[in-house]
Amino acid sequence: MSTRYEIRVAGTGGQGTILAGILLAEAAIRDGKNVVQTQSYGPEARGGASRSEVVISDQEINYPKVIEADITLCMSQEACDRYGRMMARGGLLILDQDHVNRAPTTQAVHVPMTTLARDAAGRELVANVVGLGVLVGLTNIVSRKALEQAIRARVPKGTAEINLKALAAGFEAASDIRP
Repeated sequence: MSTRYEIRVAGTGGQGTILAGILLAEAAIRDGKNVVQTQSYGPEARGGASRSEVVISDQEINYPKVIEADITLCMSQEACDRYGRMMARGGLLILDQDHVNRAPTTQAVHVPMTTLARDAAGRELVANVVGLGVLVGLTNIVSRKALEQAIRARVPKGTAEINLKALAAGFEAASDIRP
């Protein structure tokens, strides 16, 4: 039986949603899974809506797009308003509570990702990686080791350490959420 996971990372241009999707896809490849990553952003690039979608499967991927996300990570209110309802039944909705005030469901997981990024790494810019830590910490969709390797390989030169601190903060937040 094939296991297919559809993940959407959405936010505002400049929040690193595209990089987050690339990192997740890279980690899945490192774990030996089949993966497709797509991205979309408005012409504004910075400040406009953006999203990255990742399909991960242990089988061949016949359709490369997200149909109904199993997991959605929203980094902004606009992203939550646009994508928060476009989920599979029982899907996981993860929100950056520093930027999202309204959720379409009470079942969402609220984490202060931007605050955690600032506190753990000294830069709000790595909130996207905090979000990945929460996502992977809650789902184990890829291994932590593979995600750390992807970060070392893909983030801008000179930022690996602060991104790894942000990732650790996300995993710690996820461990506090688990029952």
